[in-house]
Amino acid sequence: MARRFRPMILLAPLLAFLSLAYVLPFAGVVGWSVTLPEPGLQNYKAALADPLVLSVFWRTLRICVIVTLISVAMAYFLALLWVRGSPLVRMLTELCILIPFWISVLTRAFGWLALLSNRGILNKWLEAAGLLDDPLRLVRNEFGVTVGMIHFMVPFAVFPLASAMRMVDERVLMAARGMGAGRARVFLQVFVPMTAAGILGAILLVFVFAIGFFITPAILGGGRSVMVAELIYLRIFQSPDWGLAAAISVILMLAVSALLSLLLKQIRPGAEK
Repeated sequence: MARRFRPMILLAPLLAFLSLAYVLPFAGVVGWSVTLPEPGLQNYKAALADPLVLSVFWRTLRICVIVTLISVAMAYFLALLWVRGSPLVRMLTELCILIPFWISVLTRAFGWLALLSNRGILNKWLEAAGLLDDPLRLVRNEFGVTVGMIHFMVPFAVFPLASAMRMVDERVLMAARGMGAGRARVFLQVFVPMTAAGILGAILLVFVFAIGFFITPAILGGGRSVMVAELIYLRIFQSPDWGLAAAISVILMLAVSALLSLLLKQIRPGAEK
């Protein structure tokens, strides 16, 4: 009996911490959503009927899907260089992956703002080269938000992909080549399916992170590409409506959980085969 309950005993401190740090605060948010300013479900009705809130939800979903797809694709090739490249390539790739972690998200966002703004470095170079008459609008829109988020998320997506690539049995690849398959076919039909677990992990990691982005969209969006996290902030601090903000938070949590469950159900059968 002691051996059976030993894992639960070891997990008890972690479960207690998670309950105090996440479950109880979320329960409080749920309570606000049905009690402020008065008891009822009016906050959920207002959130689901408000065109502004719905447009922010759709914008957030659209940006997160784009960021996830591009980030995972870029991270896949970075992880491939990191795991299977020459020693020099591995070292340079590792530096490219780790250096962004040494720079704060705020600094990176302002760096992109300095690079992409109307009077930023990129537009000045293009104008000086005679390629532009008017500056390109690269920030204070969804493009700037997407670029900043991708830059932040690519290093995170690399780690589950690299872990899956290191688990690939080299003998399977050699067997495929021995049976006459070319490099492209071995990569697409053997190597990529064998790293499906890493791809799924990277997708889940990037998507969940992207849903809660606040600083990067606030700076690079300039208030014109508001995402859900920024909308919640505005509802709490600028137009105080804590009940509606709590309802939006709960809806977001439920929507993300449903999407992730659907994604897992769709991918797991293929992964098991």
